[in-house]
This record gives sequence, C-alpha cells and structure tokens, in this order.
Amino acid sequence: MKIFVKRFILSCALFCASLVVAAVSYASPADEVKVQVNDELVSFPDAQPFLEKDSVLQVPLRFLSEKLGYEVEWSMIGTDQVSIKLKNKEQTIDLSTGGNHAIVNGSPESLDGMAIFSEGRTYVPLRFIAETFGSPVRWDSDNQIAIIETDGKTHKPAWIAPKPVESEKPVQPDKKQQIIQTANTFIGVPYVWGGTSPQGFDCSGFVRYVFQNKGISLPRTSAQMHSQVGTPVKDLQAGDLVFFANSSVDHVGIYIGDGKFISSTSSNGVRVDKLLSGYWGARYVGAKRVL
Repeated sequence: MKIFVKRFILSCALFCASLVVAAVSYASPADEVKVQVNDELVSFPDAQPFLEKDSVLQVPLRFLSEKLGYEVEWSMIGTDQVSIKLKNKEQTIDLSTGGNHAIVNGSPESLDGMAIFSEGRTYVPLRFIAETFGSPVRWDSDNQIAIIETDGKTHKPAWIAPKPVESEKPVQPDKKQQIIQTANTFIGVPYVWGGTSPQGFDCSGFVRYVFQNKGISLPRTSAQMHSQVGTPVKDLQAGDLVFFANSSVDHVGIYIGDGKFISSTSSNGVRVDKLLSGYWGARYVGAKRVL
C-alpha cells in the first residue's frame, strides 16, 4: 500500500493555479483518467486526476492517501504554497508544491513532475508517490486507467472504456437499384421522336440515357439493344431490359420489379406500366440482362 509521495512538491498558488487550470482545460471527456488500487476504483468526488502534456498523471493527494493509508501532514507556506509530509511504516516523503524534488527518508530525489496546489487541492505525480512507497503502477492506455498493485498481484482494469459509437455508413444501392432510381426521376418527361435528353425521350433514347448515366453504354435503337447486347433471361430482375414488338422489336423499357417496367411511351411519356397487362403483355417478346 505504499504509493503516493513523489510529486507532491506543492506549487505557488499563482503559478500552480495556472498550471492546473491549463492541465485540466485541455483534458477532454475522451481524456478522462481513472485510478485503481488492486481491483477497486478510487473515488474522486470533487477533484479529478488528469494527465499533463508530458503524460505525467496528477492525482488529488487527499483521496489517494486515504485509499492507500498514507499518513499526511501538511502546512501552508505563505498563502500559495503547501509543504507536505507523507509516510507509511517504511518511507517518509517530504515535498512542497511548485518544486521538482522531494526528500525521501532524508535523501533528495527528483520528481517526474511538480506537485501542484490549485483551488484548495493538492495534486501529486501518482507514479512517483506509489512506487516510492513500494507499489508498482501499471498504465492501461486502452481504458485510460492507472492500476496500483499493492498486493503483488496483476489486476485487470476495474473499468472498461465504452467503445466509440461509429455512425452507420449509409448503404449504397447497387448499380441496378441506382439505375431504377435514376429512371424514376424522369417519370412525366414527354415523349419526343428521336429524343435522347430529359427535355424529351423516345423509348430507346430514355433507356440509353439512364444506363449511360451509370457508365454503361448501349446501342441507340431498341432493335439493336435486343440483338447486340446482354444475355436473354426469364427470371426477371430489376434493371433488366424488356422488349416489345409488333412484327419486329420496336419498344424497350427497364424492368423495375413487382411485374412492372418503366419506359417512354408515345402516348404518355415516361411512365410505369405492368409488364403483362393486356396491351404490353400481348407485345412482350423477352428480356435481356446487361448488368
């Protein structure tokens, strides 16, 4: 249980107050640290431990000494500095805030960080104090917790930091669904003979425009699409080309699922129809897959 006397050289009130304020101010919630003695977390009700920029862990002296059973004597030096004596059965540590050394059993030793006095609280470097009193300190960086092992055993963290919640990435629709989505944006565009733009489409101009928008090149006419590209299919999937004919193929659309397709019709422009409805069903000659 020997842990807390190496950083306790309390600092001048003005100098130390500014040092602590600075140290605490740059510690965000993600940087909050905890202290554990064997398997139990140390409670710090009104003053929290913090990491200085040089990774020195500063801990409120009162709560740590109470947890580890150190005897503490202190006295004010003027109005802004504190003199501290810490001791257990084997060791005695004397230090003051604002300094970078301590006296351990009568011998001077350097601190790895200054003890600090701020807002009525004294902070000391945890590792120096604990290890001077014979208790090793292990730092768990994953959970931001210092584990003081006073019983000679190795202890797991008594607190596990919650994993940051990753925002779910929006699921990108596959290319077939992108084609259907693009095609649907043109519903209502008027039919224009030979039309190949959103100002007006014929049937093959519409299909070709939608597929080119997704980087897929198709022939210009419905007859060429039927004879030159894709694989004939019977189990229709969204994005398949569907063809219609009188004596020869003269109309093409895009199957969108649920027995429906979208195309540019001479009577109503771009619209959705049922594939096997009376008019279209009688003219349907098959489908081809180009994706």
